[in-house]
Amino acid sequence: MSYNVDSKGYYGDFGGAYIPEMLYPNVEELRQNYLKVMAEPAFIESFNALLKDYVGRPSPLYFAKRLSEKYNTKIYLKREDLNHTGAHKINNTIGQILMAQRLGKKRIIAETGAGQHGVATATVCALMGLECIVYMGAVDIERQAPNVARMKMLGATVIPANSGSKTLKDATNEAIRDWINNPVNTHYIIGSVVGPHPYPDMVARFQAVVSEEIQWQLQEKEGRKDPDYVIACVGGGSNAAGAFYHYLDTPSVKLIAVEAAGLGVDSGESAATSFLGKEGIIHGSKTLLMQTPDGQITEPYSISAGLDYPGVGPMHANLFKTKRAEFIAITDDQAMDSGLELCQLEGIIPAIESSHALAVFKQKTFKPDDVVVVSLSGRGDKDLDTYIKHFKL
Repeated sequence: MSYNVDSKGYYGDFGGAYIPEMLYPNVEELRQNYLKVMAEPAFIESFNALLKDYVGRPSPLYFAKRLSEKYNTKIYLKREDLNHTGAHKINNTIGQILMAQRLGKKRIIAETGAGQHGVATATVCALMGLECIVYMGAVDIERQAPNVARMKMLGATVIPANSGSKTLKDATNEAIRDWINNPVNTHYIIGSVVGPHPYPDMVARFQAVVSEEIQWQLQEKEGRKDPDYVIACVGGGSNAAGAFYHYLDTPSVKLIAVEAAGLGVDSGESAATSFLGKEGIIHGSKTLLMQTPDGQITEPYSISAGLDYPGVGPMHANLFKTKRAEFIAITDDQAMDSGLELCQLEGIIPAIESSHALAVFKQKTFKPDDVVVVSLSGRGDKDLDTYIKHFKL
């Protein structure tokens, strides 16, 4: 069994393209072209050159000595926080901006929650001289002010989404509306492994550079390319898709996906989709989705703006259903404590999203000779305000 997408855009029971007729031409144009474009030598050369000279890849695979000593296992951090713009999101936006250019698009739209994807999109639009419109929930605009300022400095127009919970789901709705109204000249850069096929697969392929590097970096450091575990936080799931990608069909590598339990899985204030979700359709794909008994989407909650999505990418829904990945839900408090612990043991301030992944070490015991790779998906600059309020610093 393969855990990658099939020819129809499905991961097992999940995926597909459930879209209104008006979006069909946009999505179909992308579906017909994305694999061909990504295989072009000139595209590969441009993508790799920008990852190296602009993003600063490869990102280091860092052995966290003091953290490893504390938890009596070998912990490596994949330092996506050291990328230009401060997170893994830039890997995908570089790929998609090159794709948009190949397809002749002059205007770029995006949605963003924590703002990291918005910043990454605004960055590549500035780099390539393309118009950029970013939709962002009004609540997120308030709690992620530094990222909003960055986007504006980079020349993007930031449009607040004032419907629903005024967070990521609502920003995505607004972006899809825009795309329906501007089908010819606009490319929608989706920031995660969500949305209609081919987006989940395309984004996963652009993010796969993460696990590709882990393989050769581990070979250098441990004499083996396969770790025992790969751990990553999951909202929509793009950093996890990238960290898991080259290990999906290697059963000896255990995958751990970490979701946001918010105030507790059963508190009614949570974003633990795999535990709470049922099969449904959101933003063009069939996946696991938090919903009421009559199918209305319920509002997710997490202290982390990047994890409060009510669904999960179809790749991850399939990993959960088939038990290929173990899913663990981490509360706000557990994540915040683990974030502060990394600051004080390793001198690294992680994004609150990444702090959820780090909290696994308090939940699960690893063997002393296990090699555990954690995707440190982003840096904590954008979250300082939240850390300050939480710890009364």
